[in-house]
Amino acid sequence: MGLTAGAFVATGLGLRPSFASPEATEKAITAFAGGATVGEGRIDLTTPEIAENGNTVPISVSVDSPMSGEDYVTSVMILAEGNPNPEVVTFNFTAASGVARAKTRIRLARTQNVIAVAKMNDGSVFMTKNQVKVTIGGCGG
Repeated sequence: MGLTAGAFVATGLGLRPSFASPEATEKAITAFAGGATVGEGRIDLTTPEIAENGNTVPISVSVDSPMSGEDYVTSVMILAEGNPNPEVVTFNFTAASGVARAKTRIRLARTQNVIAVAKMNDGSVFMTKNQVKVTIGGCGG
C-alpha cells in the first residue's frame, strides 16, 4: 500500500458517508431548468411513505401532457437530496413517446425528499417532491 493510500485508510476518510447539501440539489435543479422559473403542478410522483429497505425504493413518475408535436415533455430528472450525489436518473421523451411515464427503483441513503423535475418542449419546468422515510431493519430511521 502506498503512502497516500495508507494515510487515507489510517485516517478513516474512506469510511464516513457523505451526503449532498441542499445547495448541491438546488444547483442541479437550476442547471436542469436552464434558467427557467420552476413551477408546480403537472407531475405525479409516486413513492412509498415508508421504505423498509433503502436499497430498493420503487418510484414512478408521470407528467400531465398531451405529448403532441406542440406540447410534450422532453425530460424528467429524479433527485434524492440526501444521497451522496443528488441526481439519480433522467428520463428523456419525445412527442412520439405517447406518454411521459417511467418507473424505476432507486437507492436512498436515509430519510429524505425525492424530487421530480420535468422540462417541457416550450422550456417551462415543473417540480414536485415527496418525503420518503427510510427505516433501518423496519425499526425507524
